[in-house]
Amino acid sequence: MGKILAGKTSEIPPGKMIKVESDGKDILVANVDGNYFAMDDTCTHQGASLSEGTIEGSTLTCPWHGSTWDCKNGKLIAFASQIKDLASYKTTVEADSVFVET
Repeated sequence: MGKILAGKTSEIPPGKMIKVESDGKDILVANVDGNYFAMDDTCTHQGASLSEGTIEGSTLTCPWHGSTWDCKNGKLIAFASQIKDLASYKTTVEADSVFVET
């Protein structure tokens, strides 16, 4: 396990998300009401980058086919077929920096 810098808190304001990379894996980092959450960025349906989708509260919507995910834990909320949940990662804030433990 490692710890990567996702960005400054000012770069990820409430209601926003970004994509970071760690060891070849894309990770989405989202700010939900001042709390930071991280999960895999790649949709398990057909590989869309979820950071290109939309976020409302903690619900993230895939830009390709509309699957919805809870960015707090990587769990699938709804989709037409059953697809795998995504891995989630612990985040920490130190001073004004957001870190993800991978």
